[in-house]
Amino acid sequence: MKNGRASLEALLFIHGEPLTYKKIQSVLGIEKEELEAIIKALEADLAADTRGLQLVSDREKIQLATKPEFNSILESFMKEEISEDLSPASLEALSIIAYLGPISRARLEYLRGVNSIVILRSLMIRGLVERFPDPEHPAGFLYRGTFDLMKHLGIKEKEGLPDYEKFQELLKVFDAPKTESASAESSGSTTDATAPTTQ
Repeated sequence: MKNGRASLEALLFIHGEPLTYKKIQSVLGIEKEELEAIIKALEADLAADTRGLQLVSDREKIQLATKPEFNSILESFMKEEISEDLSPASLEALSIIAYLGPISRARLEYLRGVNSIVILRSLMIRGLVERFPDPEHPAGFLYRGTFDLMKHLGIKEKEGLPDYEKFQELLKVFDAPKTESASAESSGSTTDATAPTTQ
């Protein structure tokens, strides 16, 4: 496929978690042999001294990861992040998770409009957010606020968050156009499928 290496790199970057070969094949619309060739080519690209990432694979799943030689730099960065007060971006992500959790990383990033993997890791290390396997998507995860977060906020459950009900109503309004669109598409598909054909 055209730009196979770039497509795979972008997909692994935005997912942020191990991704199965089957899922990649489905998303990119390619066969396993072509995927393996793309992986080898991307591995060769990332092997250059000018690149800070590498591919980690067990032949069934694959993930983008940082190279070991940068561990000390990244460790210092994470320690500094944790020792500082929460940034506005972290507070934004934490608020969304608190009100909407459990929430997928994809939905969080859709709502925020930016990649959130570093912020999520920082919040998890601080013990404010936890993740668990998504029961509907075995390869994915969901994020929610922890008991420590609720203790910090002085609430017993997330329904005790300020203006929780108002926020939920606004969310319904926000999601309504997409729900209506999906219903219309579904209705249209049914009509098309059952409509008589003419020669």
